Amino acid sequence: MNNKDDYKVNEEIRDALWKNADRGQDIFGEIKFRKNNKRIYFKALLKVILFMMIAALSGGITANYVISKGESQKNISGDLTQSKLEENNKAIYANSISDVIRKVSPTVVGISVKVEGVEGTPELSGSGIIFKSEGFIITNYHIIENATEINVKLSNYKVLKAKVIGTDAISDLAVIKVEASNLPVAKLGDSSKVNVGDLAIAIGNPIGEQFSGVVTSGIISALDRKINIVDKKTGEQTIYKVIQTDADINQGNSGGALCNINGEVIGVNSLKIGSASEVSGVSFAININVAKEIISDLMTYGKVIRPAIGIYGVPAISVGNNGIEGVYVQEVVSDSGADIAGIIPTDIITQVGGVGVKNMEELSNVLDKYKVAKSVHCNVQRNGKVKDVSIILSELKATNEP
Repeated sequence: MNNKDDYKVNEEIRDALWKNADRGQDIFGEIKFRKNNKRIYFKALLKVILFMMIAALSGGITANYVISKGESQKNISGDLTQSKLEENNKAIYANSISDVIRKVSPTVVGISVKVEGVEGTPELSGSGIIFKSEGFIITNYHIIENATEINVKLSNYKVLKAKVIGTDAISDLAVIKVEASNLPVAKLGDSSKVNVGDLAIAIGNPIGEQFSGVVTSGIISALDRKINIVDKKTGEQTIYKVIQTDADINQGNSGGALCNINGEVIGVNSLKIGSASEVSGVSFAININVAKEIISDLMTYGKVIRPAIGIYGVPAISVGNNGIEGVYVQEVVSDSGADIAGIIPTDIITQVGGVGVKNMEELSNVLDKYKVAKSVHCNVQRNGKVKDVSIILSELKATNEP
């Protein structure tokens, strides 16, 4: 073979090599020409991450759209519109009062009395609350005051005679009892959990077919309201801490229940206390937590045993005593603890049991922590000198006691 032929063969071989090289193979077709693998993997990873981000973003947008669409459909259907909410709230309010009435009314009784020296048909006197199924009933003292006969009308219109278990003129509370069993019982609530603005429902059950079941409603207007009542017979002043409400308390539901939205009794209505105010829409009920303690004493002793030192006094600053704060003694009860300890009128009691006192209310609040017959230390100002006096506590007499 000549040189020209050799050159031609070599050209063909070279062309074949370039063609195979373009396909990534050598002339034997077994060895591949490799590209940069790291760069390929990095691009692939970026594509995966980008795809995942797009998918997540799309899913979030789609989910939000679905939820928003669902809520808007609810609004369109009227389930959550403002007008519908208002209608529902009104319905709940009305139904709640009805539920309370159904729950509490069977436990509220009507009370009528015969009073010594009064002839004819007894007047409608008020209401009471059954708190024990054996026939024990709490009511206002002024309802049964001076009664010679007490009749109780149950929610089923059955009338039973009642006897007095205990009375307390100071708190205007009393416990009476009828001979019965398995009576419906009111649930006494916790008045410390009551808030201003809470719904208040006053329930009474005066005697008389046409007035059977008196219900009024309103809100709690104020808590621990102090009402000063002056006894017309003795002139003694009593300060009541009561719940104020704008629910009307009248002859029918005095002595009845003031309830919360759960049907729990939070107060005992009192027309007597309410009569201290001549303002329309202002009524009062005795705090049920206070009433519970009084009921316990009435059930045990037939009266409330309150400790006293045996004085009548006024704030010292009201009579002008060189700025001395304390209780100015106006009168000392004969044979009382104060009398025996040597307390005299014009003395100023500044401390009781180590606690400063400025008036009779604060003095009484301190004494409530002690028991009758216990000794309490008092600081007394007399003629510019301080005396330390020990006083044996005696029992405070209510205005209905001799």
